[in-house]
Amino acid sequence: MNGARRLAGAPVVLAVLAVPPWLLTTLTRAHLTGWPTSARLRDWLADPLTPASLTTGLIAVAWLLWLGVAYTVTVTAARRLRAGARWVRHLPLPTPWQAAATSIAGAAALTTAHTPTTQPPNPPTPVTADELQHPSDAPQTERGGVVVPGGWLPDDTAHHIAAAAALVWLRRRRAHQPGQPDTDATQLTPLPTTVTAVQAATADQPPPPAATGAIQAPLPPAGVCLTGDGADHAARGLLVTRLLTALRDPAGTTPVIVTSRALAKLLPSVAETATIPGLHVVDTLEQAAALLPASTSTTADHGIPSLVLTAEPATPAPSDLPGAHVVTLDAGAPLPTWRVDRHGHTVDHQSGQPRPRMCVLDGIAAVDLLAVLSQPTTAARDPAASAPARTSDRAQAKIPRQANRIPPPPPRRPTETTATTAQLRVLGRPALLIDGNEVTIRRSAARQILVFLAVHPDGATTTQLVHALWPGLPAHTVTGRLYTTLSDLRSTIRATTADQVVVHTEDRYHLDPRTDVDLWRLQAAAHHTATTDAPDRWQAVMDAYTGDLAAGHTWPWIDPPREATRRLVLDAHTTAAAAQTDPHERLRLLQAAIRIDPYNQQLHQRAANQLNALGDSAAAADLLHTHRQRLRLAGILDQPMIAAR
Repeated sequence: MNGARRLAGAPVVLAVLAVPPWLLTTLTRAHLTGWPTSARLRDWLADPLTPASLTTGLIAVAWLLWLGVAYTVTVTAARRLRAGARWVRHLPLPTPWQAAATSIAGAAALTTAHTPTTQPPNPPTPVTADELQHPSDAPQTERGGVVVPGGWLPDDTAHHIAAAAALVWLRRRRAHQPGQPDTDATQLTPLPTTVTAVQAATADQPPPPAATGAIQAPLPPAGVCLTGDGADHAARGLLVTRLLTALRDPAGTTPVIVTSRALAKLLPSVAETATIPGLHVVDTLEQAAALLPASTSTTADHGIPSLVLTAEPATPAPSDLPGAHVVTLDAGAPLPTWRVDRHGHTVDHQSGQPRPRMCVLDGIAAVDLLAVLSQPTTAARDPAASAPARTSDRAQAKIPRQANRIPPPPPRRPTETTATTAQLRVLGRPALLIDGNEVTIRRSAARQILVFLAVHPDGATTTQLVHALWPGLPAHTVTGRLYTTLSDLRSTIRATTADQVVVHTEDRYHLDPRTDVDLWRLQAAAHHTATTDAPDRWQAVMDAYTGDLAAGHTWPWIDPPREATRRLVLDAHTTAAAAQTDPHERLRLLQAAIRIDPYNQQLHQRAANQLNALGDSAAAADLLHTHRQRLRLAGILDQPMIAAR
């Protein structure tokens, strides 16, 4: 249709370009007899407003107008031609498997096209409104918020969740003890699926202005009663939102008070597995009233009332709970009532007017998000472990977490006979080099695939790649995007070398084992240290480390392998330092380890002890002070530093 319209408009365009100059040339030929002479210029200067000069000016304006139209038409046509050429150049071609599947589907369609239906279709099954799947249930970013499996979060809440997830890894880095066996199996456990989905949705978005301050949910001053299909979901969203404020400013934030009955209804497993900063659990609202006077001044300073969440009737009047927003799930409470659906859309029950959309979370999503806020009472328990499985996410639940997989044997160093011209650098800034020249990778997802396959030498399936690159999104909606990315990556590599860097065998994508990967050389050097007693065996590990894994990238899956690689190198530095007899060399190795991880507490303590042993107590105190300031700026200074000895 568009092509026919363009063909029909072509004669009109040609007429606009050709007819005006023909008319101007024909009609003005008698008036413009030639170029102006000096005598005509003197006459025009003496009397400029003559009929002849005005006619000449009008003719000049007409020619200028035609030249502007011609220029616009020419530029527009050239731009469309370039766009068409670019589209043809980047047209994705089907893979052999896709072509085969298309042929089979076409043959099946031709075979069954005229087959009569002998059985009437099944009648539609009636369902309730709650059973219908809303389009926003698919994890995605929409205007004003982020949709995740099991809920919806406003933009400011999503960015606070991403910041809290980053703090989890900073705390793990601070608590790690280099050179000692890692007894806590949860230190390298990936964060829950909902958290990674939020991280992926906010990775390339600047935080909104609201995300720079405290998170607030607009509630009536007299309190509110939540009803409807999404009442419990909205209550969980309020709970998580206010707890994020407590995490951001633990010393000056008003508390979140929840009755034990409401907590058992909304999050039955949280109270048994973790201690959450800022959360106070009470049995009655009278106990909640006893906690509020201490926070009255804080409320006046911050302008954020405390949240009192209850499932019982709000027996005490709001005036008996000063400085608090009372939110109840009891439909008979004498408070303004808001109806909330499962997607956060809120309507005032009395006036029928819409209210601001609220954060809504189901039980699984809330427990996942609380995992970045809680402080586990035991190292072995995981807050998400006791939560029921979400039926709508079965495909993703089949994929085991990387921390539970058996690591492959360390790759061997490439030999002269198997060497290839391809070099992949993933320590520091990722780069792919062919014959020493860096290959320009156009798609960011292609760069992420290369790093993911470098971290997983045994390869990854299509589903694993999809869930790693686009967490929270249904696999079938982004599989085509993965195929397009892989096809573009292979075409880019094929243009520079005949070697295949990404190979697909036995339903798994993996890097060609002949590829020179700096991460593999680091792992091989670490594996070699376990089989030799050479005094300088750790030096190869330290030399092979050139930077953090995929430095500068914030992919949701990168934190566990990045931290594991960093700890591998820290162990090398601390082990080499412990074996040193020269105190100055021991200090140099500890300082090099601190440059790799400036948040680790034990490294700073060891370096301070070594400085004290060398008689430089001022440098030791300055080192600990700098470390304390760094922790305070990051928001993880929740324990006093051990004094240097």
